[in-house]
Amino acid sequence: MLNIVLFGPPGAGKGTQSENIIEKYQLVHISTGDLFRKHLGEGTELGKLAQGFMDQGKLVPDEVVIGMVEDKIQENLDVPGFIFDGFPRTVNQADALDKMLAKHDLSISGMVALEVPEDELRARIKERAKTSGRVDDQDDDKITTRIKVYQDETAPVAGYYKAQSKFNSINGVGSISEIFDQIAGVVDVLPV
Repeated sequence: MLNIVLFGPPGAGKGTQSENIIEKYQLVHISTGDLFRKHLGEGTELGKLAQGFMDQGKLVPDEVVIGMVEDKIQENLDVPGFIFDGFPRTVNQADALDKMLAKHDLSISGMVALEVPEDELRARIKERAKTSGRVDDQDDDKITTRIKVYQDETAPVAGYYKAQSKFNSINGVGSISEIFDQIAGVVDVLPV
C-alpha cells in the first residue's frame, strides 16, 4: 500500500497537490478536519468524545484523533493507499500513527514536504482569502500565528520522518504542474 504524508506550512499548496496525487494514484484522502466533521455530524462515539473535549475548550487528545484515522483506514483496507493531509501535526501523532498502522501491517511510504519561502506563503494566503472566505486567511496577525504554530509544533515532524529516511523535500514554488511533476517523481519510487 502506498501511504503518503503530504506536508508543508499553511499556503504551501497541499490542498491543490493532494487532489492531483489522489487522482493519479487513486489514494484515499485522510484529513483530520474531514474526519472531525464526519464523526461530529454522525454523532459517533469518537465524535461524542471529541465534542466533550471541544466543549471544554480543550484540544482533542491524540488517541481520539488516531481512533478516527484508524476507523477511516479500516473502512478502506482494499484501496491502493492513503494520503495524510495536515496530519500528523506533532511528533507524538506521527509516532502514534506509525504504531496504529503497524497493527494493520501498514506503514508510511514517505513524506512529501512542500518547501515555500515565508513571503510567498503570505502572498498565497492573502490571494486565497479573496475566494476562501476563511477569516484566518485575511488577517496578518492570524497568518503570522499560523506560520509560527507550524514552525514550532508541526515542522519537527519532518525530523521524525528524516530519521526514518522517509523525508522528501519538494520545491513548492512554480506552476502547479511543475510542482506536481516533482511530487510524482518522488512518489513513483516510494516503496509500496
